[in-house]
Amino acid sequence: MSDREAIVTAEKIKNAFLGLETHNETLLGLFNKHNQDLEAQIGKCIRRDTYQRYVRTAKLLEEFMKYKYNIYDISLKEINHSFLCDFDIYLKTIHSCGQNTSVKFMQRFKSIILIAKNNGWIHSDPYSNYKLHLVKSEREYLTEKELENIMKKRFTIKRLEQVRDMFIFSCFTGLAYIDVYNLRKNNIWNTFDNSLWIIGKRVKTNVTYRVPLLDIPRLIIEKYSGTIPENQVLPVISNQKMNSYLKEIADLCGIDKNLSFHVARHTFATTVTLSKGVSIESVSKMLGHTNIRTTQIYARITDNKIKNDMAALAGKIKNLETSFAINQ
Repeated sequence: MSDREAIVTAEKIKNAFLGLETHNETLLGLFNKHNQDLEAQIGKCIRRDTYQRYVRTAKLLEEFMKYKYNIYDISLKEINHSFLCDFDIYLKTIHSCGQNTSVKFMQRFKSIILIAKNNGWIHSDPYSNYKLHLVKSEREYLTEKELENIMKKRFTIKRLEQVRDMFIFSCFTGLAYIDVYNLRKNNIWNTFDNSLWIIGKRVKTNVTYRVPLLDIPRLIIEKYSGTIPENQVLPVISNQKMNSYLKEIADLCGIDKNLSFHVARHTFATTVTLSKGVSIESVSKMLGHTNIRTTQIYARITDNKIKNDMAALAGKIKNLETSFAINQ
């Protein structure tokens, strides 16, 4: 028997003596009920990926309790500050979660505790003295050379070639994983001037994006045409498998970065567009951002961009330099 299973409170003794049965809500019991309610709302006001994140959090809590306390569930009333700290350490050590990833799991856990508190199933909030602290992180992106290495790499394993192609498609369109996954033929528009555009609504924000279809992503679409269901545009596998295979691709291409599918979106914003002089307003529209301040996160200034900008400036002020020399 674990220490937690052996806890005896005055309330338990009193109820046992009086023959009263207590209504004892458990963490996973409440969490699973919450997740069932979320699942019923998918496609209405809840996205499937939101539901899946909560399912993942509940699974991690179940694994943690078995690992740390050798129990399969716990009474909500027995969750305390120490339990939160132990779960946080478990995420960072056993599952190698970074600070921000750990915080996201803890935030979802906190929402379940809030439900319990609002229903009167617990009276003290274990989160009252527990601080959730997100750290400002640099957005990973590929340099032009790294992007070129991945594009030129020949893969003998078909699954890696396919994942590379999906990743490159996103590098040149800026589409997030879920939007590439949901891409259908009716999202490809032929405009009045006979140019192709990808037009749709982002799953995350329901904001419209409009991206001109460049030759590289167009060729990727043509490559897989006829090999997938009729209305589907690309053969996209699960995000989890995609990110796992991208780690292999990074190793094979000699790229020392934590490569994930979302890095492609960052690469589109930084390396493919902004560093090539595309206006931040245009990039914001293509990314489907509601506020240009969101796009400014991507507008990092690289040494190469500074060099190119100053070279352009030098050409524009050449006449001024000549005039200055003459007047000396």
